[in-house]
Amino acid sequence: MNRHKMPEQDPNIRKNNFEEVALGYDEETAVEEAKRCLQCKNPQCRKGCPVHVNIPEFIKNIKERKFDTAISVIKESNSLPAVCGRVCPQENQCEKHCVLGIKNEPVAIGNLERFVADKDLEKAEEPQKIEFKENAPKIAIIGSGPAGLSASGDLVKLGYKVTIFEALHKAGGVLSYGIPEFRLPKDKIVKKEIENLEKLGVEIKLNSIAGKLFSIDELFEEGYSAVFVGTGAGLPHFMNIKGENFNGVYSANEFLTRCNLMKAYKFPEYATPISVGKNVAVVGGGNVAMDSARSAKRLGAEKVFIIYRRSEEELPARKEEVKHAKEEGIEFLLLSNPVEIIGYDNGWVKQIKCIKMELGEPDSSGRRRPIEIKDSEFTVDVDSIIMAIGQGPNPVLSSSSPNLQLNKRGNIIVNEETLETSIENVFAGGDIVTGAATVILAMGAGKKAAKAIDEKLKNQREK
Repeated sequence: MNRHKMPEQDPNIRKNNFEEVALGYDEETAVEEAKRCLQCKNPQCRKGCPVHVNIPEFIKNIKERKFDTAISVIKESNSLPAVCGRVCPQENQCEKHCVLGIKNEPVAIGNLERFVADKDLEKAEEPQKIEFKENAPKIAIIGSGPAGLSASGDLVKLGYKVTIFEALHKAGGVLSYGIPEFRLPKDKIVKKEIENLEKLGVEIKLNSIAGKLFSIDELFEEGYSAVFVGTGAGLPHFMNIKGENFNGVYSANEFLTRCNLMKAYKFPEYATPISVGKNVAVVGGGNVAMDSARSAKRLGAEKVFIIYRRSEEELPARKEEVKHAKEEGIEFLLLSNPVEIIGYDNGWVKQIKCIKMELGEPDSSGRRRPIEIKDSEFTVDVDSIIMAIGQGPNPVLSSSSPNLQLNKRGNIIVNEETLETSIENVFAGGDIVTGAATVILAMGAGKKAAKAIDEKLKNQREK
């Protein structure tokens, strides 16, 4: 039986709106897709899941139409199933190891997770609040992104009083400010998943900038027994080329934050303007570049170019995101690299100058190294440019904690087994440790840290 395709909005319609692209399985499609699962005695799919969801068990329950049991199985391991069903790179994780995929298409594990998670959210049942012991230890979580939310969900279920400190005015981290509405609806999904954690007993304090309003030492002074740092990678990278400071040049962080968190796509209903003009260039080839390009198209740009220095084969973005971008009319200028940004006398961007590239031998990442082709420069007329070439750790927190050991990139160094940092009872995980990665890997780190925190505090109480 062939894999059941995910229903989607027509590209010609969706490129003009911010509504979700993927429409989700209906019940009959989900059940039929679940029947494709071989129910292997030694399931390989679980090996690819960073949070170790019991995949065959939840799929078996969907097949039997036991949807309540299916979501219970997922929630034993995953605090944010509706999010993961949408944005996890399943093709490189669970589905990559699916035995059915050796000779056929793998089971659509992500689509099935989304189906049962959405069905659960539609019921709007109140989670049962945790009854804390009077002397329950307090845990501080810094950052409400995927790592912090995952850690808080596991810790509160273990009986700890958990407080999340979030720097922004909304919780969710990259789920709220980074991933566009058309991939991850904020009110329908992110807000509800966070509210469910709050109903369990997790406290969230917004507008609380760690390193400015308080330090890690001060959290311990206030009675917290352990701290988990999940502040992500929010500091944008730039190319440091001539003209990069012209008006109309955005970092992807700023562009997506304005668009998603601050609702610029609903201007003037929301007082956050954003100007893209007719022609937009997005530099980079990852998921953030695709999100930026597709958002710019929806904001009214007539032409949007992805400029990437390698070929399509090396694009780091998910194949699904590349496919969606092409369907929506995004143009790809591959084997091209910017060397200069040219502006008007009034300070606004006018053109981006690029040079053509060719691929040489593989570099340390295993991808073939791009090499400039001499005298191959060309220019593209643009009204705005979005730099989506990665991001690193914001130094605000670490600058207030000199005992927190960092690597040369500014990421926090941790014990790989426990995720404990150089400061006792301070743990860290997600992009602040690994550099920019995926939502599910950050969640896996949060889960791992929660287990280590629980074990450490139990050992300390026993001594």
